[in-house]
Amino acid sequence: MRSWFIACLLAVGFGCAAAGQDYPAHTITLIVPYPPGGGVDATARIVAEKFSAALGEQVIVDNRSGGSGNVGTRAAAKAAPDGYTLLLGHTGTISINPSLYANAGYDPRRDFSGVGLMASMPVALIAHPSFPAKSVAELIAFAKAQPGQLNMGTSAVGTGGYLCAELFKSVAGVDLQIIPYKGTAPLMNDLVGGHIPVAFGVLPPAMSNIEAGNLRTLAVTSTTRFSLLPDVPTVSESGLPGFEAVLHYGLLAPKGTPAPVLERLNRELRALIATDEVKQRIAAEGGDPLTSSPAEYDADIDREATKWAGLISRLGLKVD
Repeated sequence: MRSWFIACLLAVGFGCAAAGQDYPAHTITLIVPYPPGGGVDATARIVAEKFSAALGEQVIVDNRSGGSGNVGTRAAAKAAPDGYTLLLGHTGTISINPSLYANAGYDPRRDFSGVGLMASMPVALIAHPSFPAKSVAELIAFAKAQPGQLNMGTSAVGTGGYLCAELFKSVAGVDLQIIPYKGTAPLMNDLVGGHIPVAFGVLPPAMSNIEAGNLRTLAVTSTTRFSLLPDVPTVSESGLPGFEAVLHYGLLAPKGTPAPVLERLNRELRALIATDEVKQRIAAEGGDPLTSSPAEYDADIDREATKWAGLISRLGLKVD
């Protein structure tokens, strides 16, 4: 009986080793749960291009949008755990949606294994030049002097930008009106036009107006300064120590994908993110390069999901 058990363990071990050595043997599909053209899609295409060269097999980007990212994420969760279907993970789909939606259709902890983190994208506190506050401290003082009067724009209810604003309200102890927009474009248009004085938003759609002086960045929400705006402080160093609200991008595989395959993918992911070209392309999309082991990405998912689930619960947010 004991010899049979040992033989089974050896067979499993040899099978896993073979999976790593033989992988990949054909085309890999990288599911992006958002439409083409956005920051998530652009990041995925950087990875797909470089992975195709490094792995010797084509990596095809498959945009499966719908349900705020839930449609594509569900599809990836149900895929065979063989390394031939991967998912471009994003804080919205992996750490926010499972708590925000009554039935997202997947559980990030149960259904996925982390391959590795790829990038961190801060949200920025951006103001129209006419807004009198020039810093986070001045904004807080302004809001406290006029409770309920300051309008702050964000992306749609439940998105990273919206939840960042809610977190800011809670931590700063201010009463302000959050104005959610259906998209980033109308939000930025109203901000540039002075129809709304201040907003929490991702940086890529705002960078040209920031550089032209049409908008002013008060702070970023990461724990370190953003590489393209080194003179802009973080919210944490601007009077709210420990404040962090960033969007993480990473690569995921269906739970059960063999460990040697995850390790091979992680090794290649780290190597491509270390190149100057990829660092520059990630920065151009508003992010800072970020790497991790598979286990570290799993821990990041757990930490971020717990954080945003607590805020969503306190706010009583739920989408059918």
